[in-house]
This record gives sequence, structure tokens and C-alpha cells, in this order.
Amino acid sequence: QVQLVESGGGLVQAGGSLRLSCVASGRTFSTYGMGWFRQAPGKEREFVGAISWNGGSTYYADSVKGRSTISRDNAKNTMYLQMNSLKHEDTAVYYCAAFSFPVGFYSHYSDYGRYDYWGQGTQVTVSS
Repeated sequence: QVQLVESGGGLVQAGGSLRLSCVASGRTFSTYGMGWFRQAPGKEREFVGAISWNGGSTYYADSVKGRSTISRDNAKNTMYLQMNSLKHEDTAVYYCAAFSFPVGFYSHYSDYGRYDYWGQGTQVTVSS
């Protein structure tokens, strides 16, 4: 069992930056692929980005590519999402998730249905 806790959300002006963190419990964090998703009111949960177990591979949605960076520190059981040049349409609840089976991550990292553990979410609000 893995517990995930996000932090770092808040209110920011358009053009600003935020860094979200996701801290995991347990000793198996370093074996999990990890992802960030977001959900705006009235919309489906959507993929933001993902990172492989060792940080060697990262993936981004087109909507955030070039403005966001995902990283992880396995020694701290923590994953990060640095978001720059924030836009109003980035407003959403952001969730981190763990993909516990190594096989399949590289093919299904953007599919929220394939993730096994989820955090409670952190609100990001971008004022225009």
C-alpha cells in the first residue's frame, strides 16, 4: 500500500510559476512509475505528465509541454511538478498517482485508469 500526499498548490497570477510536490509513504516508491493528472470543474481528469521509476524518461501532455518539468528524488520519496508561464486554463485540482507495475508503464503512462494509488489532490488556481 502506498499513500501519496500532494502539496504546493495555491493562487497564482497568469505568467507565474508553482512547484507541486508529491510525497509517498513506503519503501517501494523508487520502483513505481509516477504521474500527474488534473481535473477542472465539469471536466474529465486529464494527463499532465509522467516520469519513469528512475527518472530516465519523462512524458508531457501537449498542453503543458515546454512549460513544465517533472522530476523525482527517490531518496526523499518525492516527485515534483514545476510549472511555469501558468495560464488560466491550468486551473484545476492536481493529483499525483503511482503506477505500481513496471510492465506497461511505458505504454500506458497517460491512462489514469492504469494507476493504482492516488493522492487527495492540491488546488491550483491561476488568475487571469
